Amino acid sequence: MITAAELRGIKAFAQLPQAAIDYLATSVEDIHLAPGEYFAHEGDDRAFFVVIDGRAELTKVVNGEERVIGERRPGMFFGEVPMTLSTPFPASGRAAEPTRIIRLDPQVFYTLASMAPSVPAFVASLARRYLDWLQAVAAEQPEAAARVIAPRSDAATREAVVFLTRNQVPFDRVTIPDEVDAAAYPIIELPNGRRFEGPALREIAKLVGLEIEPSSGRYDVVILGAGPCGLTAAVNAAAEGLRTLVIECLAPGGQAGTSTRIENYTGFPFGISGDDLASRALRQARRLGAEIVVTRTAEALRPEREQIVLDGGETLSAPVVIISTGVAWRRLPVPDIDRFLGNGVFYGAARSDSTVARGADIAIVGAGNSAGQAAIFFSRFARSVTLLVRGESLDASMSRYLIDQIAANEDIRVETRSEVVGVHGERSLQAVDVIDRATGETTTRPYAVLFVMIGADAVTDWLPAQIARDEHHYIPTGGDAAATPQWTSDRRPFGLETSAPGIFAVGDVRSGSVKRVAAAVGEGGMAIAQVHQYLALAR
Repeated sequence: MITAAELRGIKAFAQLPQAAIDYLATSVEDIHLAPGEYFAHEGDDRAFFVVIDGRAELTKVVNGEERVIGERRPGMFFGEVPMTLSTPFPASGRAAEPTRIIRLDPQVFYTLASMAPSVPAFVASLARRYLDWLQAVAAEQPEAAARVIAPRSDAATREAVVFLTRNQVPFDRVTIPDEVDAAAYPIIELPNGRRFEGPALREIAKLVGLEIEPSSGRYDVVILGAGPCGLTAAVNAAAEGLRTLVIECLAPGGQAGTSTRIENYTGFPFGISGDDLASRALRQARRLGAEIVVTRTAEALRPEREQIVLDGGETLSAPVVIISTGVAWRRLPVPDIDRFLGNGVFYGAARSDSTVARGADIAIVGAGNSAGQAAIFFSRFARSVTLLVRGESLDASMSRYLIDQIAANEDIRVETRSEVVGVHGERSLQAVDVIDRATGETTTRPYAVLFVMIGADAVTDWLPAQIARDEHHYIPTGGDAAATPQWTSDRRPFGLETSAPGIFAVGDVRSGSVKRVAAAVGEGGMAIAQVHQYLALAR
């Protein structure tokens, strides 16, 4: 507990009435911090801090990276802007060395203000200066890691743009006329002027500085897939000192990362985009020491040897593997549709697809939450949005809050008992045939953009025979795994353990999983708790 004498030694408090000093001494939190320990996070509810001993750093996420933007030494404050404007923290605070601070919650601060009006006046003057500086920091534009040069409609370019966006790589997009000839698109131009025509995603990743190679051949835990499950597992594993590697074929976030808005994830009262949620989890995992490589896939597992074989033949070893590969979008069975893939036909949808939807008549095939979220998002950009639903209504497959938002949106039309049966166009999609199953009538619609979200399937054919799968190719775990012929151990598998000891499965790829982000995050955390139990058994 801090003493009145120590408080009196702080310059801003030196002239306070004794009653105010005595009140503070019995009302503040006296906090001792180790180096690197945070006492406030950007976005936290307001509070007021005073540094007593040591040194604190102020950090802020600017253009996707956490930067040190200032420091506080003994006698200095943090929290002047939130307390003056009644807003959340615009930056974070952490100890740069062993540090002692005191914390005044809003009630204590305003009680002090009534006892000593000079305090809030002084704090407000500091807030004005600090706020001007924060605005200048926030207005900084990221330096582009590359320029993407291509026509507006090009399948490979769309893939590259989605890849860069979802990997949080800043880039400039330059659209050129369709008639301009090039060997291949996209053209990637680096800041040094070097140009590359039609590079594959792995080459793009290397050009912009993303990790594509594991730094070691041996890990404690290898996680396959960087969706909400995989990233949560990585955060927990790295935080608990396990050497952790995440292998991701495209970009962190999984299918949740493509969601334009997640409204039902606890702790975000106004929702959060899948991109934003994924980027936060990615920063957290990396900060805690997890290693994440992209554009790589596992081609084989050898449980008996504790080996993972990556594409290209590279072999890693780890006593534990967590399969978090999620599911792949189900294809629409329409003749000739693959000819327009990336040139009008898209499986799934991301925020970066707003460019292809802008000013166009678009259709979304699907009746789940992903389709509903996409319809609401693209209605802000498209000339019209039509939701094509095979069933009688949206009630059986979509959350009520989305159904209500769609019903209230005049720019979204819902057509039930409707299916796409044909597509037309030369180089890109120009029209779509839609059949009304109620009447049997087929009409041709001028949709230039078609987003398909009709469900997804687990892709597990590459797994070894030791790992059992159910009739739908999902992976049984726990008691279900114990009931399969592949489980031969004399113990029961852990709740998320597959039929191969040491191999765990979490998220959408797991048989019986709940297809919700919150459930995925929970399974990621549970998996690491069970991993520790498994490693203790092995020892």
